[in-house]
Amino acid sequence: MSPQSLNGADDQPYSNGKNNNNGADRIWAACLNVLREKLNMQEFNTWFAPIAPLDLTDNELTIEVPSQFFYEWIEENYSGQLKQVLGDILGSEGKLMYSIVMDKSHNQPVTIELPHQNINPASHDSDCPPKNGITVEKDMLERYRTKFESHLNPKYTFDTLIRGDCNSLAFAASKSVSQKPGQSAFNPLVIYGGVGLGKTHMTQAIGNHVRENNMSQCVLYVSSEKFAVDFVNAIQNGNIGEFSSFYRKVDVLIIDDIQFFAGKEKTQEEIFHIFNTLHQANKQIILSSDRPIKEIRGIEDRLISRFNWGLSADIHPPDYETRKAIINSKLKQSGLDFDSNVIEFIATNVTDNVREIEGCIVKLLAAHSLDNRDIDLAFTKSTLKDIIRTASRQLTLETIEKAVCSYFSITPNDLKGKSKKKEIAIGRQTAMYLSKILTDYSLKTIGLHFGGRDHSTVIHAYNTIRDKVKTSTEVRDHIEELKKRIEIMTI
Repeated sequence: MSPQSLNGADDQPYSNGKNNNNGADRIWAACLNVLREKLNMQEFNTWFAPIAPLDLTDNELTIEVPSQFFYEWIEENYSGQLKQVLGDILGSEGKLMYSIVMDKSHNQPVTIELPHQNINPASHDSDCPPKNGITVEKDMLERYRTKFESHLNPKYTFDTLIRGDCNSLAFAASKSVSQKPGQSAFNPLVIYGGVGLGKTHMTQAIGNHVRENNMSQCVLYVSSEKFAVDFVNAIQNGNIGEFSSFYRKVDVLIIDDIQFFAGKEKTQEEIFHIFNTLHQANKQIILSSDRPIKEIRGIEDRLISRFNWGLSADIHPPDYETRKAIINSKLKQSGLDFDSNVIEFIATNVTDNVREIEGCIVKLLAAHSLDNRDIDLAFTKSTLKDIIRTASRQLTLETIEKAVCSYFSITPNDLKGKSKKKEIAIGRQTAMYLSKILTDYSLKTIGLHFGGRDHSTVIHAYNTIRDKVKTSTEVRDHIEELKKRIEIMTI
């Protein structure tokens, strides 16, 4: 941070109603000016606007946050950016302290020091010596010694990962690899699936398990984009030998989003040679992708072949019960409980993306932390209105369709198609039954909505489910549960 920037911040000091804090206002205002440019407005307003500077003593800045949850979230997600900004202003000897308001009613804060006191620590994992005959020059190792970090998020563990039908194969394979890295047939292990389904969590859980059980400290997680950028920089700086040697000394290599390598011929060549070296030395390779390997265009055939040597396991969007389990797990980690209607509302309306589910919970907890309001259904809908856009309060056929598809784990195309598979046929009949008893739509309109069927098909579906409700407790329970979900969706 230049002197001009710092002085500029002094013209518009951060105001929190506290005076005589030894210049903490001025330092924090300068930090906010930088952070405001680095973050989007919602992130900035949610996580940094509520922070108040308390004191600056001997290059130690103390800031106040509203709750323990606030502190933990910033440490996990923004500590790197925050420390870098503070390091530019206070220098490498600067320190950061948090004052956490534990009891708002009496306004009695307790001060907690960050795990890393220095703002710009020379953080690194223990050096990993060369193994299996791979030699690396001593001076090169020294240069990389302080650069080797596993880049693993310690919260990404198997204990915090929910297992369901959507990820059962990937979960089982990951557990197996974590217990014997490089020693099973699952090498490489490729985990693929859509955005926000937990691929990164699962792959990093393997790395964390390996390190925690002292099977190896040489575990490296890297995104494909970072790998490619570092590779280009190594070429430009004449350090390609060091770059290659560094990756060859890793025991467990985790590369995220390998579809990013498509079309990058030189990068793929480097990956090819690193892959061969590690695989021949029985080192574990773990890859993730947003699609099956064979569907990634622009990847060389020889790489595709090697990526398919091990096991590929996919992750699907979680079903309703798994979504509820994910929500309950996140709440348990946060030490809070939600009303069952709130949990059902989120589980019903956020269907495709685990990351969005987590985002909903985080936003609710942040709002609760700031406003100290009960997290009921009304508060939830108001807080999450930008994330969950409920169409209208009037019950529509689309609402029934969405509820039924979620409940039976089928798609709208299944519901409207011609498949006569038992689970799809029951879902289709159930949707028509609910449409008839819960709405005023005509039989013709209902039939047209669910695949262009005529009114006689709707009548048959209605009679079939009606009779089953009378004779089957299981079917009756299904209908009552669906009614409850639909009611929550339309409140």
